[in-house]
Amino acid sequence: MRPLPIAILATALLAAAPPGANATPSSIAAPGPAVSKLADTQLDPKAVYFVSYDGLVNNNAFQKNGLLTYKGYQYAVWYTADRSAVIGRRALTQRSWQTVTLPHRLTADDSHNVISMGVSRTDGRLHLNMDSHSSGFFYVKSVAGLVDDPAGHPWTTGQFGAVQTTLDGLALTSQFTYPQFIATPEGRLQLSYRAGVSGNGRNALVEYDGTKWRALGEWSSATGTYRSEHGSSTARNMYLHGIDYGPDGRLHAFYTWREQNNAVMCASGGLTNHDTGYVYSSDRGRTWRTAAGAVVGTTGGSDTVAVGDAGTVVDPLNPDHSLMNQESQAIDSTGAPHALISYVPGRFGQCTTDYVADRTKNGRTFHVFKDSAGAWKKTEIPVAPGSTQRSHLVFDAYDNAYAVMPYGQIVAASKSSGWTDWKTVYDGSGLNAFGEVVVDDTRLAQDGVLSYLYQRKSSGTTPSALRVIDFTLPS
Repeated sequence: MRPLPIAILATALLAAAPPGANATPSSIAAPGPAVSKLADTQLDPKAVYFVSYDGLVNNNAFQKNGLLTYKGYQYAVWYTADRSAVIGRRALTQRSWQTVTLPHRLTADDSHNVISMGVSRTDGRLHLNMDSHSSGFFYVKSVAGLVDDPAGHPWTTGQFGAVQTTLDGLALTSQFTYPQFIATPEGRLQLSYRAGVSGNGRNALVEYDGTKWRALGEWSSATGTYRSEHGSSTARNMYLHGIDYGPDGRLHAFYTWREQNNAVMCASGGLTNHDTGYVYSSDRGRTWRTAAGAVVGTTGGSDTVAVGDAGTVVDPLNPDHSLMNQESQAIDSTGAPHALISYVPGRFGQCTTDYVADRTKNGRTFHVFKDSAGAWKKTEIPVAPGSTQRSHLVFDAYDNAYAVMPYGQIVAASKSSGWTDWKTVYDGSGLNAFGEVVVDDTRLAQDGVLSYLYQRKSSGTTPSALRVIDFTLPS
């Protein structure tokens, strides 16, 4: 018997299919948010532990990237019990970690002195910047090709160069803080940092092209006058909620301002942080624009993004509500920018007097985003963080949103609801986690897994376990 022609066979199979089986992917409802625990692995049984600024040096949510995935391997950085800087790696198919101890030890009991990683795709190097808070920094880079062919490189100290206090000879500032590596769409590597101190600093960028580092310059201003109903301030710094490229190559930055002068607050025990701002760049961080497209600053130029620039504030708030700095941002698959912010809402009073106590008791987290019509929307997440600390925002393959809150709790909202149906999908109660967690922003797009690093609670300076937990999300 001759086989049926392919066209006839296909028609017969379609006719025999059950109802609904012929639906196109676009006609099938996208799944809502969900998490399923995949693994929980140990990085270090005795990581360094001390509480500073109500946080730990190994698990600041603003760390970019303390946990990073590239070409089938995941990398983690931390300080162990003797304060040594350590970098670990594992294949995504494995649960055991390989570790390398670098020739550097943490210099201060300061939770801001985090380690951040970045990958330069142009030469396959892994870069680390570490141990700085308004001070000098320490920089290490791997041999070329290490992350392109991890299985072909032994995991030894010989794969990393000497610890430097410059970027291959490029000196930046003696007041360096908050390193954040950013991969450009072309594969170059940028480093964002703050020059100056809390209340009086400027954001800046440098760029690595696979051969050398080059300073692009500062892009935010510390000057100008800010006035509240209580008083005025003439110096400040911009705190980034993040700095990230979207799918269209646009570079996004949400931020808050911190004023130097406490006179702008109703009480000295609060925070001088105010307003949520937003700018973007379409030319790899050289020029900065408002959401409406108006130019408000040029990196390395005389006109940088300043506190009084029109059109930059997307959610106004005075300094009396203990608004947190450096919370989180993420870009969805359409290129729309989203942020998490947290503060004490006015229904609990119009003046915070002790930001630790007030945020712990009454702090709430909000989701802010720009909708398809260009309007800014804000939704309160109906799950109180119960902490002074930050949450971290990510999206799954269907643009459902997940906020990883203090203590490892995960709350989520569906895109289909317009991100209004926030609910707890993992309570984190069994982790015994302290404060914030470090989320691997780079892994989700690669295998649909949400990974975060957490450290178990301890007391005093007694070291505690540092672990990475993984969850599968809809993909």
